[in-house]
Amino acid sequence: MDADVFDPELEPAARWLPHGVGRRWVVALSRWLPALPARRGRPGVKLLVERVEGAPIDVRVLRPQAATAPTPAIVWIHGGGYVLGTAAQDDATCARLALATGATVVSVDYRLAPEHPFPTPLEDCFAAYEHVHCHASRLGVDPRRVAIAGQSAGAGLAAALTLLVQDRDRPRPVLQLLLYPMLDDRTVLRAVDGRSHRLWDAASNRLGWRGYLGQEPGGAGVPELAAPARRERLEGGPATWIGVGTCDLFHDEDVAFAQRLRAAGVPVMFEEVPGAFHAFDRVVPQAAVSRRFFDSQVGALRQAFMVA
Repeated sequence: MDADVFDPELEPAARWLPHGVGRRWVVALSRWLPALPARRGRPGVKLLVERVEGAPIDVRVLRPQAATAPTPAIVWIHGGGYVLGTAAQDDATCARLALATGATVVSVDYRLAPEHPFPTPLEDCFAAYEHVHCHASRLGVDPRRVAIAGQSAGAGLAAALTLLVQDRDRPRPVLQLLLYPMLDDRTVLRAVDGRSHRLWDAASNRLGWRGYLGQEPGGAGVPELAAPARRERLEGGPATWIGVGTCDLFHDEDVAFAQRLRAAGVPVMFEEVPGAFHAFDRVVPQAAVSRRFFDSQVGALRQAFMVA
């Protein structure tokens, strides 16, 4: 046990967490399990589920009940290594963001790999982004103040979506908010000491990337929109917030991506959390490091919404 590398508040959880949940049997089981009962909302937040125009997916729209005027919007993309998860799993996170920022959060229930490999999940997210802009008035949002955000693989999709929006000359988001993003399939080629990894390890990473890419990760021919770290030119992107723990498998690729964005002239806020494992803020939300991590996100979003 690597107790000395973990933040003291996170170490008890690290004792029992698995190194990786990305296993074939977990993915197979997730397809057989019945969906969790739909929540009708969270205190202070109204929840609406609606079908996206132009794609066979839904979005979960969480709006502060106190909102009267048009609000900012956050297009939120859930994690799960591209092969696991649903939008509903992040209702609590999205409600918390909505209440803290005053924004309407639109959570995308994109289709999963390996049944739906790249580019389908990314195109689903693009359709949701277009949906927000096309129906801004009905949704009660200000289309000039839209952020793109996500966790883990969802943050990888968020980074790719930001690039795709730029490529297609669509309205640029005011911020991309990337929580421990899964950006680079070439990480599977690196020899890593995985003793401090929790929830997502090297075996999980290979499984997720293989399913999403439809080929072995790390080789030639991987499109840059599938793995945003492969993007050669990053100029012209929006302000970016990236957060990751030092015990996260994605730490090094996230540091490298932040450095490349800065070199391209993109304003970057980088939040490095010493002794934090993957998704630590979901596992131990009341820890001081988790609260600071959330407060940093809220601060970046508020600033972006004010500037826009």
